[in-house]
Amino acid sequence: MSRNQLKNYAPKARRDFIRAVSDRAKKVGITGDDQFEPMNEQGDVVVIGGQPFPRKIATQRRSLEKLIKLHGFQQSMEEIAYTWFNRFAAIRFMELHGYLDHGYRVLSHPDGMSDPEILEHAQHVDLPGLSKDTVVELKLDGTKDEQLYRMLLVAQCNALHTSMPFMFERIDDETELLLPDNLLHSDSVIRTLVSGIDEADWQKIEVIGWLYQFYISEKKDQVIGKVVKSEDIPAATQLFTPNWIVKYMVQNSLGYQWMATYPNSPLKGEMDYYIEPAEQTEEVQKQLAEITPKELNPEELTLLDPAAGSGHILVEAYDLFKQIYLERGYRLKDIPRLILEKNLYGLDIDDRAAQMAGFALLMKARADDQRILSSPVHLNVMAIQSSEGLDAADIAKHLLPSGRYELVASDDLLPDTLAQPTLAANASSEVKAGTIESLISLFEDAKTFGSLITVPDNIRQALPALEQLLDQPSSGDLLQRQMREHSVELVRSLVEQAFVLGRKYDCVVANPPYMGGKGMPSRLKGFLKTSFPEYRGDLFAAFISRSINLVRDHGFASLITMESWLFLSSFESARKKILSSTHVKSGIHYVYEGKKPTAMGINFGVVACVFQHPSLPNFSASYYKLRHADLNEDGSPKALSRHSPNFFNQKAISFTTIQGSPIAYWISEAFRKTFTKGTNVGEIASPKQGLATADNDRFLRLWSEVDFNGIGFSFANAAEAEASNLKWFPYNKGGVWRKWYGNQEYIVNWKNDGKEIRTFTDSNGKVRSRPQNTSYYFKEGITWSDITNGGFAARYTPKGFLFDIKGSSAFPDKKYVFAVLSLLSSKLVTSYMDAINPTITFQVGDVSRIPFALSDEEVIATNYATPQRIKIAENDWNSFETSWGFQALPTLSDALKKTTIEASIAEWQVFCDTNILAMKELEEKNNRLFIEAYGLQDELTPDVPEDQITLARADREDDIKRLISYAFGCMMGRYSLAEEGLIYANSGNEGFDPSRYGNFPADDDGIIPITDTEWFDDDVTVRFEEFLKIAWSPETLKENLKFIGDSLANNGGNDPLKTIRNYLSKGFYKDHLQTYKKRPIYWLFSSGKLKAFECLVYLHRYNDGTLARMRVDYVTPLQNKITARIEQLDGDIISAPSTAARKKLEKEQDKLRKQKAELSEFDDKLRHYADQRINLDLDDGVKVNYGKFGDLLAEVKAVIGDK
Repeated sequence: MSRNQLKNYAPKARRDFIRAVSDRAKKVGITGDDQFEPMNEQGDVVVIGGQPFPRKIATQRRSLEKLIKLHGFQQSMEEIAYTWFNRFAAIRFMELHGYLDHGYRVLSHPDGMSDPEILEHAQHVDLPGLSKDTVVELKLDGTKDEQLYRMLLVAQCNALHTSMPFMFERIDDETELLLPDNLLHSDSVIRTLVSGIDEADWQKIEVIGWLYQFYISEKKDQVIGKVVKSEDIPAATQLFTPNWIVKYMVQNSLGYQWMATYPNSPLKGEMDYYIEPAEQTEEVQKQLAEITPKELNPEELTLLDPAAGSGHILVEAYDLFKQIYLERGYRLKDIPRLILEKNLYGLDIDDRAAQMAGFALLMKARADDQRILSSPVHLNVMAIQSSEGLDAADIAKHLLPSGRYELVASDDLLPDTLAQPTLAANASSEVKAGTIESLISLFEDAKTFGSLITVPDNIRQALPALEQLLDQPSSGDLLQRQMREHSVELVRSLVEQAFVLGRKYDCVVANPPYMGGKGMPSRLKGFLKTSFPEYRGDLFAAFISRSINLVRDHGFASLITMESWLFLSSFESARKKILSSTHVKSGIHYVYEGKKPTAMGINFGVVACVFQHPSLPNFSASYYKLRHADLNEDGSPKALSRHSPNFFNQKAISFTTIQGSPIAYWISEAFRKTFTKGTNVGEIASPKQGLATADNDRFLRLWSEVDFNGIGFSFANAAEAEASNLKWFPYNKGGVWRKWYGNQEYIVNWKNDGKEIRTFTDSNGKVRSRPQNTSYYFKEGITWSDITNGGFAARYTPKGFLFDIKGSSAFPDKKYVFAVLSLLSSKLVTSYMDAINPTITFQVGDVSRIPFALSDEEVIATNYATPQRIKIAENDWNSFETSWGFQALPTLSDALKKTTIEASIAEWQVFCDTNILAMKELEEKNNRLFIEAYGLQDELTPDVPEDQITLARADREDDIKRLISYAFGCMMGRYSLAEEGLIYANSGNEGFDPSRYGNFPADDDGIIPITDTEWFDDDVTVRFEEFLKIAWSPETLKENLKFIGDSLANNGGNDPLKTIRNYLSKGFYKDHLQTYKKRPIYWLFSSGKLKAFECLVYLHRYNDGTLARMRVDYVTPLQNKITARIEQLDGDIISAPSTAARKKLEKEQDKLRKQKAELSEFDDKLRHYADQRINLDLDDGVKVNYGKFGDLLAEVKAVIGDK
């Protein structure tokens, strides 16, 4: 099956179907909410917008208007489009499998002809309600194929109503009205369905599930990450389960149950993903014997999927049930109906998904029993219906009439058609109005809560009587009977779903919806808080609880969910509750490694677990831990072998040795024992979450964005910081995977002890920010990133920092600062975090639980060695200009600078390699200390791969780009070749001192032109040459230029200066944006795509006269120079020595003319902004200030985002 083909087709099909039904709605006078053209009924026609239609559409249109008023135009179009998509997909599957009674294809032709086969043989087609005379008349006409085809399609759908009423409701309503037009056109929705998916892909019913997932994928993208409306929950949460995972879940629940009773069953050979139980103790074997039935009746076994989606799990269960029946000697033709009516149950909140699930099961049954569609099957698969908006008291009144029962209604003209009363007991006497009202109330939010709804005992016990009541004949006059029949119709679906939700099952198997609290609608969030308090962190967790409760004693629940419930502290109560009522039989854990999707095709870890009642703490469960390398291309595991290093046996009782009881099934006994030694990090280091500003754009900056003099460094406490009256202070905010020191980039507005943040409120006056653990602000400590793809990495924090939730921190006593940092930077921490919370998110509670078991002597050893590691990492961090501790480019330092750039970079390479080897040795020494202290010599080695040393590597191209960026800094006055460190980063050019720059002076206005032709004396390429002469030597200029040009080989040709100019014009600014995280300090003013004029302006030297100076000193003179060059070219073209030379000159002149026009337009805009004399407040940050210049600046969207 080509999933890519389905993925390409289905989202577009959704758009096409919605557009097609919307066009049809427009044709009948409906274009939006409350936008209904009036209908004028005249005899046999209805006139809408001056267009006549058959009178029968009046009822259909009124029905459509009602639907739109209830759900809105867009949602109504979505639902009807989805209905037709489902029907056409079902018909396509059936015609390719030969399941249509007449034998003709309805949507295509077997010989590839353009018109469908049924149209060719229309006169021979016998379908209910199809007039042969009309068919022949339309066929003979020869011009009414479209009308005939619509008639055939509707008749085909109505014919399928008998066997599949859930998918093919009788078409006489708004659905028929919006059957798309032009269905025989080459670009119709039917033609694209036929051509968009290869016939071979329709061979397996699995195609229906994939179509469903891809059909709603764009809708999912639209709603994901937002608070989801109830009607969008299916789109936000549906995820098709790969076939092998479904097999694992079904085979190890239903299959396990069968094998436990019949261990010699040949069924084992049919189950590719069945996991043999591990060997158990004698005590556990006795416990298992007590809960294992001596025999099983296949007809009594039941399996429910409470979140059935398109039915993939139910389809797989069908196959396994079939094998069980065959093993017990049942005839194949009898099996399908037994399975569908007795064994399988499915629920979903999505009507269309439930339709597809029912269809998929019937198609499986049809493959085994050719006659099954001719005799309707009672499926136990349904969409849960909501009772919202129903008048419960009124319905109860109509269902429970007064005692008078008319044998013949007074207004009935045909009394013999009136259903006669029965002498059987009156069910209404057993059903109270309150019960009916409670039932209706129970399902008021059913489309939101779905299978999580628990049916109370009083309603469950009343269901048989309620069902009997609904089956009783209606009495009273015509109106009373109509009202009762309408009430019966409304309540019957509620009774049916209450039956399914109110019973217990042998197996419950599901891939439940995943939705965290942030995305939940408020009603769902409140419901989980009340009904599933321990599981309210995510919708899937509540489904684990509900699934376990739906299982009968000794039954099985098998679910695939996010892995978070295994480890996160927020699910600790849920874990304990799950393991107190069940034991895990087996689990397959798909680890997300931060790069490639898991087997589910999603970017987070998932786990498939099989649970069985009751709790057996000493049961040895089987687990597999799979990573991306363990999977085949289709996502299935390469092997599930008990001899694999990915296989583990673990008892539930062992999980209690670790605080929080994470289900760390892979941890060895030796490692587990270390959790009982000494103390833990939480006891000696006070790990804390920090400040949540509630609006980082308002309160945080990169340090390079603001006036450097406004930043307060190294304050020991809040009182000192407040007394300084400064606004900005260093702020730990996580960052990339880096150990020992670094990621010091952000500053936070904490002026007046954070007054502005502390008083930041919403429109209702509620404080939005959360300044927690403020007593730890400014303290020396240890920080880490809460989310990284590289693993856990701790860093030393000197005094003077505040900290974020993303940069959570720990604050040990002075004695333990280096010891705790060493532990958190050791190899052990990877194993501990893997046990406590093996995700890419590291929370404060996780760090707190790490054991700390060093002796005083070992602590002293870390106090000696760790400062060396910190110093190496600090020097490495400060070698980049994005650090506020940056002094100079390393290749220009006295230690590394040589006579040429090539030699200097070679020296830098040696320096980096030496640094890495030194740190590697120090880290391995650190690992050795902890491995020996914790007694883990048989578990771990101290070795550290070089790629895990988080220090800079030399890279020729990157290092040359760093050199160019530093040269820009010297040109702008940010840095100087005469002094180390940051020279000027104030504001508005105030306090700028030209005398600090030695023999390479800073630009006098902070404006440096970048053009593809050397128009100006202070052009960037000219100045860069000057920089190289002074920084190294005029004698080595040519050699250095060549080395730089070769290093930037992708940016030009063989001419080094051309290559460099090309990079400066086209590549530098993109790199600068990346280096400064889209908060540039050099701003690129650009005339447009033709780059007639571009220049860089240093943010910190900009003032209200900068634009006027740019115009006077650069733009106006450039206009004159371009004009003069164009005029000069007139003569050169005339005197050109050859055609080729003339064409080259003409091409240059044409380009200059276009650039001149672009420059003129830019000049007009520049004059407009220059006249405004715009001032910048650097405290507002680059994002705000960059937006003040319209499109004078390049890359505006990249910097300020979408408005």
